[in-house]
Amino acid sequence: MWKIVYACVFVVSLVFSLLLVPVARRFAIVFDILDHPSPRKIHNLPTPLTGGIALYFSILATIIVGLIGSRLLPEIFSSYYSSISSVLLKLTIFLSTSAVVVIVGFFDDVYHFKPLVKLVFQILCGIITFLAGIRISLFSTSILLHIILTVGWIVICMNSFNLLDHTNGLAAGVALIAGGIFFFSAAINGQLFIATLLSCFMGGVVGFLRYNFPAGKIFLGECGSSFLGYFLGCLAIMGTYYRYQQQSFLPALSPLLIFSLPFFDTLNVIYIRIKNKKPIFQADTNHISHRLVRLGMSQIQAVGFCYLLTLATGLGALLLSRLSFTTGLIVFVQTILILICVSILESTGRKNG
Repeated sequence: MWKIVYACVFVVSLVFSLLLVPVARRFAIVFDILDHPSPRKIHNLPTPLTGGIALYFSILATIIVGLIGSRLLPEIFSSYYSSISSVLLKLTIFLSTSAVVVIVGFFDDVYHFKPLVKLVFQILCGIITFLAGIRISLFSTSILLHIILTVGWIVICMNSFNLLDHTNGLAAGVALIAGGIFFFSAAINGQLFIATLLSCFMGGVVGFLRYNFPAGKIFLGECGSSFLGYFLGCLAIMGTYYRYQQQSFLPALSPLLIFSLPFFDTLNVIYIRIKNKKPIFQADTNHISHRLVRLGMSQIQAVGFCYLLTLATGLGALLLSRLSFTTGLIVFVQTILILICVSILESTGRKNG
């Protein structure tokens, strides 16, 4: 039954996304909400920045349709509705905070907020998320530590996907793959609510990619890239990875493997900017896909490489719950070694640039 639900949710979200993205694109063109070409950017034509709005509303519309359908057809969706009813308050708050992320990102696309202003809004979203009961405990009873971990995680996820959004299809594609890994983890562990939300998320992202990759007819914008990071970051917190009967605490760190590519790119870019004595928040062309292009790849090849890298480093997260501490540690070491190899390749690209 739940496999059918996942498939239906994915398809409905996909259809909504395919319908809403062109509407959002037209809206951006009419009101001049466009990303104009510049020396620090690789596109040549003004491009709409409202992809994130379409993505959010496709997910919201799918959830509303699901709730209505479960009420109208209780004999079919009774188990679905009873499960969703138990978390309806948390879902409402989560969708509301997600809306705040999208709205703030939209105004940032229009008015270009200063980095400090954006950071303040991100911290506020993290605090609201914590107060809503979506929080990281990490085997501790300290409320202060819980707040710091939760807010820090939310801010890092939002900024990582924001920084990753520099090439057509990159941020959305990586989010799709990461969401897919989270989905299989949730489905395997019987976390029906999270798996359903992830099905909805993936359908919306696939619909957006239809217009974003490789043609780049519309961009995510700040509203979309921040939303990707926030949505996945929150679902990563809500997921259960560790069980007391397990031999190791490493499964609790599974999200680090799944998000290893955006985190790796963020750390790399910050390091390069500090090394070159440039502001951390100043845009440049030193991201992972830029350096891969300088190595000789096309943009499509560079994005495909990043997709494969996300899979290679993230799939290990599905194994951690079945491994001992020693073998789980090997998975982490393997991931680090893969990223080191990529870093060596990137350093070559940086020298050639």
